[in-house]
Amino acid sequence: MSGRVRIVFFGTPEFAVPVLRALAGAPWAEVAGVVTQPDRPAGRRQTLTPPPVKRAAAEFGLPVWQPERVRAPEALEAIARLEPDVCVTAAYGQILPQRLLDIPRRGCLNVHASLLPRWRGAAPIHRAILAGDERTGVTLMEMIAALDAGPIVGAREIPIDPDDDAGTLHDKLAALGAALVLELLPDYADGRITPRPQPEDGVTYANRITRADEWIDWRRPVREVHNQVRGLRPWPGASAQADGGPLKVWRTAPATEIEAPAEPGVVRMFPGTGVAVRCADGWLRMDEVQPAGRRHMPAADWWRGLRRDEVRMDLTEPEPGGRAGG
Repeated sequence: MSGRVRIVFFGTPEFAVPVLRALAGAPWAEVAGVVTQPDRPAGRRQTLTPPPVKRAAAEFGLPVWQPERVRAPEALEAIARLEPDVCVTAAYGQILPQRLLDIPRRGCLNVHASLLPRWRGAAPIHRAILAGDERTGVTLMEMIAALDAGPIVGAREIPIDPDDDAGTLHDKLAALGAALVLELLPDYADGRITPRPQPEDGVTYANRITRADEWIDWRRPVREVHNQVRGLRPWPGASAQADGGPLKVWRTAPATEIEAPAEPGVVRMFPGTGVAVRCADGWLRMDEVQPAGRRHMPAADWWRGLRRDEVRMDLTEPEPGGRAGG
């Protein structure tokens, strides 16, 4: 393909912003338009707020479309008029219909935050940490009319550090995705890359995070609970009930030095360690918590306010749903 690559970009949240900025600044790319979700109410006052991609597009003076339904005929017609060589998506938030996939001359590519076929779906970053994965990455794939199942153009892998949470891993993968697009898209557009089918083995699905995922069952092993806490930070947070009081648990660490016997859910203060809660196979230190209606605070400050020698976490989720804290 001679000349610049004409691109229509689809994306909505912060994860998509580095990819858009990379394309907007690439000398070989011409971003003909940006498609993102409509402005939505946000915050306590429910103020109508533009998505991050819309704000980023404004920095470059790029035209923006915000269809409520991208499959609507008027939306498809507007995109077709842009005559893209390639469409690039990154966490757009709507499924692209086949009619849209057929519009660009070369195809539609998606930047996905996992090493496909592992963690197809909506929440691959959260799910990788929740599952205790040691490695993840970004995949650039051709889009087909099936969930994250298209042929792979290329992928890059990184380790999941023990201190990573969903927020830090998100930022790493967003930057990696932008670099991958810059590296591969010119050759793809020129036909120098032949995408390879995804393997049939190893498919897993990253379902959306629900309230059920937030609830901590202290009868599980320490490592699983710790992964749950960091996998749900900074959103939506892991939830517990301490003697019936709602509590968000934001930061933890395995406390292997504690050997005291106790039932799961027992919380105590240990000199030299701090506040720790008993899990199935040991103790988990709580470093940062958030009681209902309060701000994040050190667990030690929360503990001092209780004025107790021992507290018990509830082992069964309250009805209905049990969202605590925050």
